[in-house]
Amino acid sequence: MLDSRVDTFLAVCRTLNYTHAARELNLTQSAVSQHMAHLERAYGVKLVAIEGKSMRLTEEGMLLQRAFQSFSHDEALLRRRIAACSPKDVVHLNVGTTLTAGEYIVAPALARFLRKNPRMHVSVTSRSTEELLALMGKGAIDCAFLEGFFEKDAYVWDLLCEQELVGVCAADHPLAHRTSCRMEDLLDVSLVVRERESGSRAVFEHALRRNNLSISSFSSVIEASSIGIIKSFVEAGLGVSFIYEAAVASEIAAGRLARIPLKGDAIMHDISFVRLESPVFEEDFKAFFDGVRSEFLADGRSAA
Repeated sequence: MLDSRVDTFLAVCRTLNYTHAARELNLTQSAVSQHMAHLERAYGVKLVAIEGKSMRLTEEGMLLQRAFQSFSHDEALLRRRIAACSPKDVVHLNVGTTLTAGEYIVAPALARFLRKNPRMHVSVTSRSTEELLALMGKGAIDCAFLEGFFEKDAYVWDLLCEQELVGVCAADHPLAHRTSCRMEDLLDVSLVVRERESGSRAVFEHALRRNNLSISSFSSVIEASSIGIIKSFVEAGLGVSFIYEAAVASEIAAGRLARIPLKGDAIMHDISFVRLESPVFEEDFKAFFDGVRSEFLADGRSAA
């Protein structure tokens, strides 16, 4: 069982505020201050720095945060593994996925893996990359399949695959009949795009910046939080969009959408399996990832 001061420190890391951490843990602010003082004495360093009315973690504090997050995850997993020692019980894993990667890339392979491994049960949470990393930090999820950008040095990760973000339009749109075009040729057309927190939007914005462009370069922008809605809007001729190829393959094959023949380098991005460092359970995480990846590759997809 982890010391309660670990929970206090992680709450302070999340909130960067003693009062808010005390409220979250149902403690007094004095107790939070005492727990933090104890940890600073134990490690002989300052863990937080106060600058005016704001608080930040010191470099030592950030190092301790990563270590304590790993300890907290290991204990939560250990409790579930101990509870699963009975043959009738199952191993449970809390898995996060970004919306597009989860629905169109990971879900089919994960489903086949779970069918072959009935003692492995998962709870799946779909959120943005930023939200999933926050949930991981809180211990609410154990691992995640991410399509967005993340600080790779702060996590353990494996590459599931590379996916191409392709431009699509309605099958009868004038762009569908072009032999090639530049990104600049699309700026007079409405752009249908995911919400700001989306991982695929971040990838697209990164690609635009390489061409000295931005979302605001388009004549008008329609935002939607659902890939299904975006595909319906594009199919109806409301604009163009950039979506992972796996998410539009069936619509392109059926002739409901057309791929825009863009010049230049393809917009490629990694789909990664991410977790905090966990010396105790890393072997289990690797076995889970290897199983899902094997099913992904068996489906005829390619990984980098």
